[in-house]
Amino acid sequence: MNVFDKLYPVRRNVWMTNDSCSLDEFKTVVELVATREQYPLASEIQRNVPIYDAERLRHVADDAKALNDYMAEWHEILLDGPGLVVFRRTFTDMDLIDRVSDVLLKIIAEESRISGGKGDHFAKAGANARVWNSHEKLCMLAPDLYARYNANDILSMISRSWLGPLYQITAQVNLVYPGGKAQTPHRDYHMGFQQESQLRQYPVNVHRLSAALTLQGAIAHCDMPLESGPTKLLPYSQRYVPGYFATHRPEFREYFEQHYVQLPLNKGDTLFFNPALFHAAGSNTTKDINRLGNLLQIGSGYGRSIEIVDRARMTKHAYPTMVAMQAGGALSPREIENLIAATAEGYPFPCNLDVDSPLSGMAPPSQQDILRQALKEGWESSRLNAAIDEHVARRVSH
Repeated sequence: MNVFDKLYPVRRNVWMTNDSCSLDEFKTVVELVATREQYPLASEIQRNVPIYDAERLRHVADDAKALNDYMAEWHEILLDGPGLVVFRRTFTDMDLIDRVSDVLLKIIAEESRISGGKGDHFAKAGANARVWNSHEKLCMLAPDLYARYNANDILSMISRSWLGPLYQITAQVNLVYPGGKAQTPHRDYHMGFQQESQLRQYPVNVHRLSAALTLQGAIAHCDMPLESGPTKLLPYSQRYVPGYFATHRPEFREYFEQHYVQLPLNKGDTLFFNPALFHAAGSNTTKDINRLGNLLQIGSGYGRSIEIVDRARMTKHAYPTMVAMQAGGALSPREIENLIAATAEGYPFPCNLDVDSPLSGMAPPSQQDILRQALKEGWESSRLNAAIDEHVARRVSH
């Protein structure tokens, strides 16, 4: 019997409310210490945060046994451990990061000119600038940069460790200006975006399930010293089952502010965490650092992503770049697979079973299956485009 079952037996607590929260019980869940004995593959542990050197991981990318050991350790960390991992030097090509940043900043400038800026979920408008759906926008504006950026092994490894192979990347850029204030502590999508009256309507198993459907991440596009306000996090807080209620209560918010941890990040580092972890962006108290991060919300193929992303459009647009990079050896076969996963829809459902009747298998082909076949057989772009269009057209009811 684990700590969840001891504190919240399912039979007695199918339905939770705001009154299900106890700060004393919360403390027993979060006041733990992570050790190297528990996570022996980590390079170090700082303030309960396991840290990994991405350069070392690249050497095990083709070693299935070693890679599975790493991914199992990360899964345990995200599930019942501290709930977060940091990867140093996920990106080592600073020119790539800078060129992607240039594209993202141009999007911010253009969207601000047109609409006056974007709002935020947990911070006051005007303290920062947002690019929603930066994943698709980068693909459409700079497919070569998009391809190199999303072929990264670490993004694939950590996504698969938590979500399996059919993950769906969405991304939202956050630019926090000097003087930008901290967010309120919160949990994230799905149930972190619901009010207490809505949360009461879901049984306890859905509260547990919500966190398994998403992985939160951030790519540092600049150096982020503590004074610039990198994300504040409360290790182990994802373990607390009534936590979606607790983030709305003042005594839990106060506890968070007294016990959160922050780690500085360097440009090219990444942070990934369980979406049920209590967290909040920090205040940027610098005078000259525009804190720029690309925030990843990576969804399970079995769930619904937060944003609408036209993956068919992305697939068709990125295909010529992928063909050229594959032919020229710019990306390895493994990196091509990473890029396929980041671009095309991998889950074949929902579908119209009148049209895509599974006569030869349990499921019809997915966008990823089509893209993979096209790259293998050297299709012309027109053939790939027609196949994707036909695939999309079959996904309507008649």
